[in-house]
Amino acid sequence: MTSPTASPEDEVTHPRDFVMRFTSTPRGARVARLLVGERLDAWGHPYSSPIHDTFSLITGELCANAVQHGHVPGRDFRVHLTEAARVLRIEVSDTRTERRPDHAGRPTAPPADSETGRGLLLVEYLATRWGVTPRVGAPGKAVWAEL
Repeated sequence: MTSPTASPEDEVTHPRDFVMRFTSTPRGARVARLLVGERLDAWGHPYSSPIHDTFSLITGELCANAVQHGHVPGRDFRVHLTEAARVLRIEVSDTRTERRPDHAGRPTAPPADSETGRGLLLVEYLATRWGVTPRVGAPGKAVWAEL
């Protein structure tokens, strides 16, 4: 964490960083979203601020997708939150390689009567950038978003 006297240049070379693994369950996704919210508040993005609310929503969607679409029995998902050079980045990785969101084009909307399938549409709309990358040194994928 940066000190109160740190300059913006210090933040570029010393990013804020938070990494944690969570159980691949709805409870794990909820806890991940709450802990990211606490970290954002500690980093100067208070609860109920537009940045906090937007980034908490993005985090919730990515974690829910990791649980629903990336679940492998006995494996956790990982959340990596950073802030450097005024850019917040969340990366949620899981161990499932064959279920990968299509980032080549814009996410497609589900049928109007569907109750699910809009999470990545929200991420597309809210994030400055987002994408999917293979995990480094392990099977699976990482879905990330920046604001």
